[in-house]
Amino acid sequence: MIELAPGLVQHPGYLGPAAQAALAAELARVIDEAPPFTPTMPRTAKPFSVQMTNCGPLGWVSDRAGYRYQPHHPETGRPWPPIPAALLAAWDDLVGFPHPPEACLVNLYAPGSRMGLHQDRDEAEFAAPVLSLSLGATAIFRYGGLRRGDPTRSIRLRGGDALVIGGASRLIFHGIDRIVAEPPDLLAAPLLPQAVPPGGRLNLTLRRVSAARPA
Repeated sequence: MIELAPGLVQHPGYLGPAAQAALAAELARVIDEAPPFTPTMPRTAKPFSVQMTNCGPLGWVSDRAGYRYQPHHPETGRPWPPIPAALLAAWDDLVGFPHPPEACLVNLYAPGSRMGLHQDRDEAEFAAPVLSLSLGATAIFRYGGLRRGDPTRSIRLRGGDALVIGGASRLIFHGIDRIVAEPPDLLAAPLLPQAVPPGGRLNLTLRRVSAARPA
C-alpha cells in the first residue's frame, strides 16, 4: 500500500494473475451483454479516445445531453449487467464505505488512447471514494490537486493494481497520459476480452452515485 496523497492510495498487485484472469472472463460477459460505445463531449460532440461500457444499477454516459448516470445502455436501451462479485468484494475490502457501489465504469484503452485531466464529480455522494482497478497494459496515471492548474505527478498503474481516490483527494484532477506496453503486460494480453486490442488496457472504476441515507 502506497499513500500518494491524503486519501489517494495505491495497492500495487492487488489482483494476482489468477484473480485477473477470472475477472477478465467476467468482464468479457459484461461486454458481450453491454457492447462498448464511444462517448462524446457534450458541447463539441468530439469523441473520446476510449470506448466504454458499464455494469451495475447505473452507468455513466456522455453525449450532447451532458454527463450523467442512467440505468440503461445508450444504444441498446437495455439495463446494465450486474457488477461482478469480485469487484464488490474489492470494494468491501479496500474502500471502507458502508454502502455498495452503484456503477462500475469499464473503460477500454487502445494503445494510443488517453484520458485528459478531469474530476469525478457527477456523483451526489462525495464521501464515498472511487475505486479503480487495472487490467492489461501499464498506464501512466497523472494526478494533481483540487484546481486544474495545480502541480501534477505521475505514476505507473500496472495490471492488477488498485487505486482508491477518496477523502481529501476525492475531487482531485487526474487522467491517463498514455498506455505503455511493458514486458510483463504482454503476458496479460490473452486474458483480456476480445474487445480490447493487443497492448490495450481495461480500467474499472466503481462509484457510489446517489447520496447514502443514514441507517
